[in-house]
Amino acid sequence: MEEILTNFCTDPALLEIARKVQAGERLDFEDGMRLFRSPDLLGVGYLADIVRRRKHGDRVYFVVNRHINHTNICVNGCAFCAFSKEEGDPAGYVLSLDEIVARARDSWGLGISEVHIVGGLHPKLDLDYYLEMLTRLRAAVPGVIVQALTAVEVDYLARRHGLSLEEVLVELRAAGLDALPGGGAEVFAPRVRELICPKKISGERWLAVHETAHRLGLCTNATMLYGHVETLAERVHHLLQLRELQDRTGGFQTFIPLAFHPRHTRLEAEVPFRTTGYDDLKTLAVARLLLDNFDHIKAFWIMIGPKLAQISLSFGVNDFDGTVVEERITHAAGADTGQVLHRAELLRLIRAAGRTPVERDTLYNVVREDFRH
Repeated sequence: MEEILTNFCTDPALLEIARKVQAGERLDFEDGMRLFRSPDLLGVGYLADIVRRRKHGDRVYFVVNRHINHTNICVNGCAFCAFSKEEGDPAGYVLSLDEIVARARDSWGLGISEVHIVGGLHPKLDLDYYLEMLTRLRAAVPGVIVQALTAVEVDYLARRHGLSLEEVLVELRAAGLDALPGGGAEVFAPRVRELICPKKISGERWLAVHETAHRLGLCTNATMLYGHVETLAERVHHLLQLRELQDRTGGFQTFIPLAFHPRHTRLEAEVPFRTTGYDDLKTLAVARLLLDNFDHIKAFWIMIGPKLAQISLSFGVNDFDGTVVEERITHAAGADTGQVLHRAELLRLIRAAGRTPVERDTLYNVVREDFRH
């Protein structure tokens, strides 16, 4: 292994980690710190790609989906968010149920298998609004998986109505909810949350929502917002807390690192620049190495761009996200990516990276993998 590693890595600190990776042993906190601190990006990427190939060969997944951000009015007002508005702000909006259903139905004809819905904590949108939304979507786009409501939104509904997390999730599932997205995790460290999102639920509460969902049979995703005020140690702790919950439940499907975009946020003066491509690739690769019990690592091309997402397929990533169609949250913070990648472009990017494209649904059931015709 040392001879192979010498050909691909320049950092001797990676030797012991490489031995663990080759043996399939679990990495610990100190390993995570060494990976983040290593100047050898290609060496870390090489190790992550060993794990990717072991799990998936050359298969890379994508989904034909439609994002809908139903409201930007939010009571939390997080410092890192350029999307949220206070109630009464002229730039605030709420989509009617008719508008939500129309957007989903318009995309249904394009062959979507997923509708992805997240938004702000609107003080006047109660549980009945979401139950009716889900019921109407289920009727309007039969067979399409509805992935909706972050842990923050679920907790807000529970507190607003005096219900338990389980009670809210049971009602949402009965109305048509199929899976939870991973938003709202940010970085779990209390120090960070006090600085960037003091009104948001704690990291422990976020984990509790997902653990409850897993216990009820709902699959979920996990995220980490990086590149703002967090330390490398806080990143590693975040990843290990996700791994610990996954050990208990097995309910997480994929991990999605989210690169912070500072423009128009209250953090812009303190953190004026976006993450670098080096940091984006390093974070994806380290996640692949530490999260050994996660099947999938996703590159969210909306945040890092399609070209860097394509390169990440050699840094441990096996999921290219999807078509998206419309995304307002990151674009409010200055994202300069497009808002849609059509199936043909996703196929081109994946094939050009030497990988085999696999169209999936939200739950990683294969929709299609023979694209020769």
